[in-house]
Amino acid sequence: MSAYQPKPLDTSGVVLPAELEPLLERLAENTHEVWARARLDEGWTLGPKRDDAAKTHPCLVPYDALPETEKDYDRKVSRAVIEAILALGYAIKPAQ
Repeated sequence: MSAYQPKPLDTSGVVLPAELEPLLERLAENTHEVWARARLDEGWTLGPKRDDAAKTHPCLVPYDALPETEKDYDRKVSRAVIEAILALGYAIKPAQ
């Protein structure tokens, strides 16, 4: 067993402002795009199921075509990033 004990930032007191919801969705889409680009660059292709040996994956599709469960995973990652930024004292505001 590893002695490693993850210690993510405490973001329990962070409330994501409603005006950041569009940013959250855009970051979730970008998270998927980065993941998909990396897989395609590694030679993966679209397939009916994940097969590591054959390098096929059913999620090598545009974000809009993903099942909600997959979108929710990307949203969770993006939410954690935004909450960490806010917990560290940074402000996020729209570009003018």
